[in-house]
Amino acid sequence: MAKRSLRDLDVRNKRVLLRVDYNVPVSKDGAITDDKRILETLPTIRYLLEQHAIVIIVTHLGRPDGKVVESLRLDKVAQRLAALLGKPVTKLNSVVGPDVTKCVAEAKPGDIIMLENVRFLKEEKNDESDQLAKQLAALADVYVDDAFATAHRPDTSVAGVPQFLPSAAGFLLEKEINVLETVTLSAKKPFIAILGGAKVSDKIGLIKNLMSKTDSILIGGGMAFTFLKAMGYAIGFSLVEEDYLKVAEEIMQDAKTKGIRVLLPVDVVVTTEIKAGNAYTTVDIEEIPGDQIGVDIGPKTIEAFGAEVKRANTIVWNGPMGVIEIPEFAEGTKALARLIAANSAALTVAGGGETASVIDALNLQGQFKHVSTGGGAFLEYLEGKQLPGIEAIDTVD
Repeated sequence: MAKRSLRDLDVRNKRVLLRVDYNVPVSKDGAITDDKRILETLPTIRYLLEQHAIVIIVTHLGRPDGKVVESLRLDKVAQRLAALLGKPVTKLNSVVGPDVTKCVAEAKPGDIIMLENVRFLKEEKNDESDQLAKQLAALADVYVDDAFATAHRPDTSVAGVPQFLPSAAGFLLEKEINVLETVTLSAKKPFIAILGGAKVSDKIGLIKNLMSKTDSILIGGGMAFTFLKAMGYAIGFSLVEEDYLKVAEEIMQDAKTKGIRVLLPVDVVVTTEIKAGNAYTTVDIEEIPGDQIGVDIGPKTIEAFGAEVKRANTIVWNGPMGVIEIPEFAEGTKALARLIAANSAALTVAGGGETASVIDALNLQGQFKHVSTGGGAFLEYLEGKQLPGIEAIDTVD
């Protein structure tokens, strides 16, 4: 059963409770440093305004843990949204209550109201109670979810409210679902997955689920060293999860049985200490010195990974190949990003905060078919898990 799309929900002249994810990065002085998540929701908001809806926005910022935190109020977020839309946004200081009810009752078609940070209320994280869900639902006629980045959370405003209102997926959520559904159900072969980041433990479910779908899995980043050690290589002081050596060994054996190619680094950049300016060199994996730490993939690995990328028709990428916080150790990740972007014929899908940040820094967003707005939600969807925020949306035949 497909999820109902916004265009299939009657929102004309209706009060629409719109759940978005405006959990944007802010500087110490409270300025928004990246408004991509706000920009991604503009098509949905503009459509609602064209339909003369009253738009009531629900979102969160940071982790206030059910308490009012002044630095996490949404005033700056509302100001940025207003600037992007060229239209006033009424920002309220409460999530629910008499002042909110009054403001909504007095609103006119085309008005935009932003409720206060929903995570100021402990009930947002308490899926045992539906009181907040009912209070939020009472504000509106319909519910639209455009918050893919929180779709894996069973939060009240994500999974609770749709129980009490007709619901639909906004354009951003719909796009995320469609792309990831294509990847998991009907990906064009050859299909490769490129996985990086620090820990194998974070990616076990993902690897196991992709094992039955992909032709090749390319593994870099810190997690590669657990696999390399499981294969018998000496890895010096490189990151390793000792508790997952057996799991890594089993994954390699399973891949061999299923005919899935698993590519690991053949050379790595090593250093004595992970800090900017420290001396580093590149060595083959058989030659990692005992007092060195692996911090990036080397040129031979980039070439081997690049050959897989060039022949692929579907590419999913999650996780950096090195310690990207330090420029000297980000070169492998940057090279990989450019190689993926260059394969214009493939369905290229990237997800995860660090992965997206590299793509943004290189200004390659337009050359990827899809850069997901979700981190945890992206991973859990590809792991084959059901996401509460998606499950809660009404289905259509």
